[in-house]
Amino acid sequence: MKNCAEDLGILHRKRAAQAAITSKSQECGPFYIMQRSKPLLARLLIQGFWTRLDLAAPILMESKARMLTTPPFKRPLATVAAACAAFLSTTSVFAQDTVAAGGAGVEAAAETAISTVNKGDVAWMMTATILVLFMTMPGLALFYGGLVRAKNMLSVLMQCTVICGLMIVVWTLYGYSFAFGGGTSPFWGGFGKLFLAGVTTDTLSATFTDGVEIPEYLFIAFQMTFAVITPALIVGAFAERIKFSAVVLFTLIWATFSYFPVAHMVWDAAGLIFNGTLAGGVAAIDFAGGTVVHINAGIAALVGCIMVGKRTGFGRDMMAPHSMTLTMVGASMLWVGWFGFNAGSNLESTAAAVLAMINTFTATAGALLAWCAIEAVMRGKASMLGGASGIVAGLVAVTPACGTIGPVGAIVLGVIASACCYFFVSVVKNALRYDDSLDVFGVHGIGGIIGAILTGVFTSTSLGGIGYAEGVTMASQVWAQVTAVLITIVWSGVVSIIAFKIVDLIVGLRPSVEAEREGLDLSYHGEVAYHS
Repeated sequence: MKNCAEDLGILHRKRAAQAAITSKSQECGPFYIMQRSKPLLARLLIQGFWTRLDLAAPILMESKARMLTTPPFKRPLATVAAACAAFLSTTSVFAQDTVAAGGAGVEAAAETAISTVNKGDVAWMMTATILVLFMTMPGLALFYGGLVRAKNMLSVLMQCTVICGLMIVVWTLYGYSFAFGGGTSPFWGGFGKLFLAGVTTDTLSATFTDGVEIPEYLFIAFQMTFAVITPALIVGAFAERIKFSAVVLFTLIWATFSYFPVAHMVWDAAGLIFNGTLAGGVAAIDFAGGTVVHINAGIAALVGCIMVGKRTGFGRDMMAPHSMTLTMVGASMLWVGWFGFNAGSNLESTAAAVLAMINTFTATAGALLAWCAIEAVMRGKASMLGGASGIVAGLVAVTPACGTIGPVGAIVLGVIASACCYFFVSVVKNALRYDDSLDVFGVHGIGGIIGAILTGVFTSTSLGGIGYAEGVTMASQVWAQVTAVLITIVWSGVVSIIAFKIVDLIVGLRPSVEAEREGLDLSYHGEVAYHS
């Protein structure tokens, strides 16, 4: 998810510096590399220490014995002293081997010293991956389940559950390749990693820090959880009135032709939006998925609720949520899981991940309070439904911005997004009379659009952000954000229309009126959520 222009600039500067070090090493020999490499063992490796391990072993064994009697606070010094002694005692023996190895050996050793896999990063990313899965199972499922009527509770849970399983399989078979397959197309990743071809426990994926990597399987799993939750978000727009088979088939088509390509365009180095091809070369900032996940899903949700049609009895029957308790529990799970979503998108455990974490706190809190305040003014009471909606609106809005804006800017962003989402779900939806059952477009679509565009504003250092890449102004960054939003809207909209048409032709979209009135739990799954 390294589409932040600032980070790209840093990355290029680091690589240039490393190239300079390599060039200097060819002039000055291995001692220059040794002085530039921080890890002591890497220095010893460059000097050929391990090629004479038989000579070093007695010294290391002696140092180990001394270590056992050395006070803990002095042990690091003892370790360094022992290693240096081993190094000095063996240098004269193999110095000629080092010289004979030549510049190529020095460069190879330098590369070994630079590239690392940090256990802390791996542990954090494994945790973040599980947190994002937790957002869908059970967070989103319970959030949506509480918002529908009791007779449709299990249908929503089942849709989220099966989408989870389906997307894991599809992502493994070809989704990862279509998004990050190494192809040069600006629209998709190609077939290079079909069925995870070439991926082993030894292959690595880059992070924001040059030379620090994580196992590729871990990157695949983390991205897989994003692919899981995105189509699951869409089902809330046409909840209570769509065939189960239609949900499964639509998910397969839409993910293949909308989610995977948009993920490639935004997050892959060859991607259209990543390279700012239509924005004067300025890359859009989407730290954790404002365009890829929320706008993408929000537009599909709007198309879906219109093409599937309104619920039977919409505007006449009572369609209030059956359990705000479950909705509150689900919203809380979403908030907790979202820390993996946002902070995990940094791909390593650094200060940048901490920035994303605190912004996920502050933006969400600002949006929650704003929604409750608006409700209190407009309706005289602040509701739990409004509080839960405010939480999600804040989380959605800060998703693209969490790694580049400041905590105070995040509060302001959350307040603005919450107000805009409230306006759409309470005014625009009622005026246009479309039946977005659980306000997927009103919260995820609108919140994603507001968050994506304002990322270009609040990233400014004058507003507490980390600043833009060299030569990029606020105006040019905002234009890049707008371009990314428009591309995503058009792409997702067109694919969604075609996908729903295909599904309607093959299996049909709507259940019968009788099945809908009975409830989708019994009609499609033969069971009920509650027994009286």
